Amino acid sequence: MIHFVGAGSGAADLITIRGKKFLEEADVIIYAGSLVNPQLLDYKKEECVVYNSATMTLEEVLDVFYDAEEKGLTTVRLHTGDPCLYGAIREQMDVLDEKGIRYDSTPGVSSFCGAAAALNLEYTLPNVSQSVIITRMEGRTPVPSKESIQSFAAHQATMVCFLSTGLLDELSRRLIEGGYTADTPAAIVYKATWPDEKTFVCTVGTLAQTAKENNITKTALMIIGDVVTHSHYDRSLLYDPGFTTEFREASK
Repeated sequence: MIHFVGAGSGAADLITIRGKKFLEEADVIIYAGSLVNPQLLDYKKEECVVYNSATMTLEEVLDVFYDAEEKGLTTVRLHTGDPCLYGAIREQMDVLDEKGIRYDSTPGVSSFCGAAAALNLEYTLPNVSQSVIITRMEGRTPVPSKESIQSFAAHQATMVCFLSTGLLDELSRRLIEGGYTADTPAAIVYKATWPDEKTFVCTVGTLAQTAKENNITKTALMIIGDVVTHSHYDRSLLYDPGFTTEFREASK
């Protein structure tokens, strides 16, 4: 059996109870060493064999899967954050499907959730934004043209940009071209939930300058939109005394 497990956003104690249990039971762990907190390996049993996928190809990862399965061992494939976001898990699962190898997936706390916690912000403030766009700038991995930053910016919703720290000048240009103003609130969150976490509130127009001044070159998320400063929003109707719900009558 192979368990794909989300390691969480950084802090070792943010892994799920289920994920921790699988780590404790695993005979083999393949973890994304470039981003996963190595403290999570403290949960493994002494005889567990550990591989760092940062130095491996897909084919090498699959070979470890096959070898473990032939020996009747349990494997944990430990991915950063939640594996469903930029985790490159589908290409592994497709091969396992072809081979008839059983697997399951355990979600984790994504770094975009950790970034919100670091700033104590809510992505979906009433009458400000009720949608969150999760995207990235194209780098060596292309982005479909229909998903351009400019087209997303036109919605004026909350936007979270992964994998784009080295492209902030271009990111700002595209955000402004799409419809955000240069003074739209923005934030950079470096290594959300890690011990060396850093947060910087700025604007769309000062993203690159802020990163440069603080020597932020990688491992950061950018958050775009008025929710960053939460200076104006409507009160939630859910807890409004004049609003009737399934569980509470409105007061008169």
